[in-house]
Amino acid sequence: MSTFVTLAEVLESRGAPLEEDEVWALLLGAAETLISISSKDPGNMCCVISPGSMLLSAVGSIAFKSCGRAEDMSSFASPEMSQSNPSFRRQMVVYSLGMTLYWTVDYHLPQNQPIRLSDSLNSLLLSMCEDVAHKRVNLLTVLETCEQHHKTTVLPRPQKAIRQMAEDVLQVTGSWVVSHFTICDPGPQNQS
Repeated sequence: MSTFVTLAEVLESRGAPLEEDEVWALLLGAAETLISISSKDPGNMCCVISPGSMLLSAVGSIAFKSCGRAEDMSSFASPEMSQSNPSFRRQMVVYSLGMTLYWTVDYHLPQNQPIRLSDSLNSLLLSMCEDVAHKRVNLLTVLETCEQHHKTTVLPRPQKAIRQMAEDVLQVTGSWVVSHFTICDPGPQNQS
C-alpha cells in the first residue's frame, strides 16, 4: 500500500506554484492513470478532479479520490457537469484536470504577476479548459502531447517528479501515515 498526499497538500507545503516540468509530469501521469481507469471501468472514472482529489504517492503514481469525496469541487467542474450526461464523462475529466493544473501554476502568485508557462503547455491547458465539450481536446490527445513533450525535452518519466513532490510533503509533515481514502486506482503502473 502506498502513502498518498493530495496535490493541494503539495502546494500548501511549498507555498508556491508548481514548476512547469512538474506540471508536465502530473499531466502525463494523470492522463495515463485516467486512460487506464476508463479502459477497465469507464463508470469508475470521476467526473471532477481537484487539487484535493488528486493523490500523489510516495512511489510515484497518481490516483484520485472517489467522486464526491473531495471538498471545493465546483471551481473545477466542467460547464456540462449539470447535464450529468455519461457520454461527456471523459471530456468533463479533461476539463477539470486542465483547471486543476492551471490552478497549480497560479497558486499564491500576486495578482500583478503573470503565470509563467511555455506556449506549448499554456496552449494545451487552455484547450483542455475549453467551455464547449466537443471543442475540448480529448484525453488521448493530452496523453500523446505529453509523451511527445517528454521525448523532445528529454524529461525523466513522471514518476520521479511525482515521487519527489509526495516525499517533500511527507518530510515536511514528518508523517508517513496512510490517510484513508477511497481511491480510483488503475492498478500497477510502470515505475521506470
